[in-house]
Amino acid sequence: MEPDLHALLRSLRVWDPAVTDLRPFDVERAPAEPLPLFARWLGDAAAAGQPEPHTMSLATTDADGLPDVRIVVLHGADRKGWSFGTHAHSRKGGHLAARPYAALTFYWPVLGRQVRVRGPVTAAPPEEAQADLHARSTGALAAALTGRQSAVLASTEELTRASEAAWDRARRAPATPAPSWTLYHLAPDETEFFQGDPHRRHVRLRYRREGKGWVRELLWP
Repeated sequence: MEPDLHALLRSLRVWDPAVTDLRPFDVERAPAEPLPLFARWLGDAAAAGQPEPHTMSLATTDADGLPDVRIVVLHGADRKGWSFGTHAHSRKGGHLAARPYAALTFYWPVLGRQVRVRGPVTAAPPEEAQADLHARSTGALAAALTGRQSAVLASTEELTRASEAAWDRARRAPATPAPSWTLYHLAPDETEFFQGDPHRRHVRLRYRREGKGWVRELLWP
């Protein structure tokens, strides 16, 4: 029997003190640019036991401006931007080819924190994408070699056969290239850090790019 959805939603808590540590956020001590603060917060989330703190929501739009969102893994964050990978022929790859602008959200409920990033997206050179792929796990390479991401699948048996062949190839030849695998860099125009507060006086600090530097602004929660 299916649960009463509305009753279930009313019964759920956000930021239960038993599992969530809502820490003070002193914005006066925040760095002049967002990347060092992001690195600090990601480290805090990992140390606090947040499962998979490097996963993020990636939002894109298609050629008609219709939005889509999915969870992906952060591959890196540096001066080039926040990086993630996918096949160029995947749905998100097609979106980024048509509209090379995206948004990211990280959510770490153990600390009541979010980080939101948005900006233009560029594809890294192919050799950088392949180096990134081959620095990851055998499973990551096998998934990339399975290919045809986002295409219609005829059956689960077809996927099993393709996946088994890809795993075998990844184990035997770990340097095998996956030509359509693409590494993307999102260079932020804006980065917002959100710290939850038990009295709902949440702290929102936005970094907005202006020229070659950043403007820091507090936002109403």
